[in-house]
Amino acid sequence: MPVSPMNRRAFVKKSAVTGAAVAAAGTVAAAPAEAAERGPAKPPKKNRTWTFSILGTTDLHSHVFDWDYYKDAAYSDSKGNSVGVARVATLIKQQRAAKGEEHVLLVDAGDIIQGTSLAYYFARVQPITDKGAPKHPMAVAMNHMRYDAAALGNHEFNYGIEVLRKFESQCRFPLLAANALDAKTLKPAFQPYTVKRICVPGAPDIKVGILGLTNPGIALWDKDNVSGKMVFPGLVEQAKKYVPRLRALGCDVVFLTDHSGLDGSSSYGDELPYVENASNLVAEQVPGIDAILVGHTHVEVPSYTVKNAETGEDVLLSEPYCWGYRLSVFDFELELVRGQWKVTRKTAQTLNPNTVDEDPEIKRLLEADHELVVKYVNTPVGTCTEDLSAAESCWKDVPIMDFIHQVQMDTVKAGLSTADAALPLISVAAPFSRTADIPAGSVTIKDIAGLYIYDNTLYGKKLTGAQLKDYLEYAAKYYYKVPAGTKVDTATLTNANSFWDYMYDTAAGVSYDIDIAQAEGSRIKNLSWNGTPVADDQVFVVAVNNYRANGGSGYPHIAAADIAYSSTNEIRQLMIDYVTAKGALDPKDFAVTNWRLTQDGTPVFS
Repeated sequence: MPVSPMNRRAFVKKSAVTGAAVAAAGTVAAAPAEAAERGPAKPPKKNRTWTFSILGTTDLHSHVFDWDYYKDAAYSDSKGNSVGVARVATLIKQQRAAKGEEHVLLVDAGDIIQGTSLAYYFARVQPITDKGAPKHPMAVAMNHMRYDAAALGNHEFNYGIEVLRKFESQCRFPLLAANALDAKTLKPAFQPYTVKRICVPGAPDIKVGILGLTNPGIALWDKDNVSGKMVFPGLVEQAKKYVPRLRALGCDVVFLTDHSGLDGSSSYGDELPYVENASNLVAEQVPGIDAILVGHTHVEVPSYTVKNAETGEDVLLSEPYCWGYRLSVFDFELELVRGQWKVTRKTAQTLNPNTVDEDPEIKRLLEADHELVVKYVNTPVGTCTEDLSAAESCWKDVPIMDFIHQVQMDTVKAGLSTADAALPLISVAAPFSRTADIPAGSVTIKDIAGLYIYDNTLYGKKLTGAQLKDYLEYAAKYYYKVPAGTKVDTATLTNANSFWDYMYDTAAGVSYDIDIAQAEGSRIKNLSWNGTPVADDQVFVVAVNNYRANGGSGYPHIAAADIAYSSTNEIRQLMIDYVTAKGALDPKDFAVTNWRLTQDGTPVFS
């Protein structure tokens, strides 16, 4: 993603008329002696100036400490990143010490309470909604860090509105979402904005309006939790309503925190009339915005400018990656002009917390919670007869994916009506993590959680054979075209069309080839069920997660398909229960997936 240069200060030069005084009728020019007696002219009085900063985080996903619960070890990656708000908190302390406490605001752009085993533990194992339960660790950490506001992310809704409301009640800062509305009244279901005052001694306060916007995709992705309760109009539409209101309230600076990327794309196609990643469109189409903290897309954009189409003013945007990898720093300079503060300069950058220590106070506050979760994820649930790796799951049929398929098919099969049980049953699932591994020998909760990292629930939906082929063709656009006779390099084979691993589904219960030498839309070959080619009008029950079933990633047909089964049980927990009941995982017990990549019919991998 291109990153624009930082905004430059614009200077307006005013011309001054100099020279001899012009004598008007009835006036006399001052004599040189009189001018000398008055002394030299005083320089013009300079306007008052002030600086302040807004620090921003996003997509923290309940990373408190620099720890990987799936590996039961300190977090590490090839780029040397660290994770967790405990390290970010130290950077924030440094910023406040360098600039002054009264010169710094702190804001988040959403996706706070889902994403790690710690998040799951305090939503499901020892939920914060239970009487006498402790506060959510993210509320404790963010209260300690003194956040001023946070936008709601789509993952805030994953555990239901009750958990979200409880988390909201534990926060000493507002959760903002101007485009999360009550479904019946169409009034804001959460606080749309907050106004913060920066005290300037001897001058008017600087009023900073902070507007929060969340993602319209919540209506699809968490349909089961929000349908009939909340609706989510577009970011541009709601910003056009609230930005003028903030200006009318006298805000000198209008700052947006958007849980929405900045490339104008949508992963859900035309399933919704609103854009998923709309921050650039908000900046371009809504006048009166100074800067936007961007979230949702898990990328680092230190500084990016968009010119507003109506005013020609530059809007400054920054996105600090995710998980606490980075901290965005917006620096503003203002000048007091005729009693009104005006922004004269604004810049943005991202800081890396990987060189600082974790905040000792956060460690003191939350170490016990962390240790509780570590103990939980290391709980043994069974054994496995051999090592099951997901390293090649994105281009090969591997047993670890068959494990997911088997659990989904067994669960759906047990819940079908007599009529639907007579239909052929298949499963679709995505390779969420290439680093997942279930070891031979003892299997713990963390081994399974590392394979199925999302809190999805399970559906059974009905598709015809023709629709299933369309579905698999859509999945196959995940691969780049590699002509026959060309060597296939797995490093460059996948993620075509910005189709990420979590968006790519394989299918079990049917056999098929994906011919990567063919054009998109013509890649699925030899689709068969039980040894017989699939007929267009043949009806299948498809075991599928709720994200995909409700339209996530824009797959055709599935969102509108008839429902044969649904459950509120998370697939991850179903997998844990499966291992617990079986005692031992054995790939011989799994469903045979039997898909493969080919080039003009020739298998790519043996």
